[in-house]
Amino acid sequence: MLAPVTLAPVNADEAVAEARHIANTIAAVHADDVDARARFPREAIDALKRARLLSAFVPEQFGGRGFGISELAAISEVLAQRCASTGMVYAMHQTQLACLVRHAAFDTYFRHYLEDVCERQLLIASATSEVGTNGDTRRSICALEREGDAFRIRKEATTLSYGADADDLLVTCRRNPDAAGSDQVLVLLRKGHYTLTQTSKWDTLGMRGTCSPGFIVESSGPAEQVVPGSFSDSAAQTMVPFSHILWSAVWLGIASDAVARAGAFVRGEARKTPGVVPPTARRLAEVSVKLQLMRTNVAAVAAECDRLMASTEGNEALLEMGFALKMNNLKVASSEMVSEIVHQALGICGVLGYRNDTKFSLGRHFRDALSAALMIGNDRILSKSASLLLVYKEE
Repeated sequence: MLAPVTLAPVNADEAVAEARHIANTIAAVHADDVDARARFPREAIDALKRARLLSAFVPEQFGGRGFGISELAAISEVLAQRCASTGMVYAMHQTQLACLVRHAAFDTYFRHYLEDVCERQLLIASATSEVGTNGDTRRSICALEREGDAFRIRKEATTLSYGADADDLLVTCRRNPDAAGSDQVLVLLRKGHYTLTQTSKWDTLGMRGTCSPGFIVESSGPAEQVVPGSFSDSAAQTMVPFSHILWSAVWLGIASDAVARAGAFVRGEARKTPGVVPPTARRLAEVSVKLQLMRTNVAAVAAECDRLMASTEGNEALLEMGFALKMNNLKVASSEMVSEIVHQALGICGVLGYRNDTKFSLGRHFRDALSAALMIGNDRILSKSASLLLVYKEE
């Protein structure tokens, strides 16, 4: 059963403006330090909590903002313009929260939990990867072990983004020890009732502030913390579309700031020779075309997802082959375009973009952009699309 979605109230623009203010005055100030030290962007996330933006997708009757995915994408984009790690943490959190809103809000326990999220602005992380599954998040080795009305779980996650800084966790596992690897459920783990044993480091090229090393996760709790239904439905109808749209919005934020820096550089060059169009202006025009295509694609898919979620029959459409292909295409296209756009912007700015100590610096943008194709590898996604296209006929 899926909870109905209430699209954004009239104050959505104000919320995006508030997020932009946080991005400009807080996230931007700490972005270089977050990147250099590979640390969690605590200042920006705390500011988002104070602004009550962590519960943006939760329906208003539970104390949230009732926003749609289009508004979440806009917030993710403006945050990522100043700090990609902040934008990605926000996007990942909203994806986990959406799974609870859309698949568990009818349940008494989770209804109260969503109210708690709104009241306390809880940050939720997820553990879907696992040692031994070769990156396949739709298969688990660990299993939920029930003892009466309680459960136990132990999972060795290859990555756990901002897990050490999260308030709660959503973990995938097999439904029971006898279940197939693909028969998964989601389990909510509450702070203070799980332990994390770090098994690897997070010393990466980019997205350093997402703080995603591996952990062994161990927890026990009441069985009511198991999300009703199957993870396969939650993944197809919510986790995949939300993650691919919101990740794409983050990558759009990286790309848009890179083009903005390139534009500032070109205008500076133009002021040196009034009346003469600098040669870099044409290259700026070329990269702006790609940015517009990327922006239009993200906005269109987000709007369609909002429309389907708000319709009475649309949730079934989220399971259709055509929609799955659209999600795959969005992820692949956005992850490739962000690297291309930042690379072109770097070519425009030249050595001033290459240096780390100028206002045109694009080193962090370029390194963060390179992670996009690796987050659920494009090769894996294209292989799935290839199989779908063998039987799918677009009408």
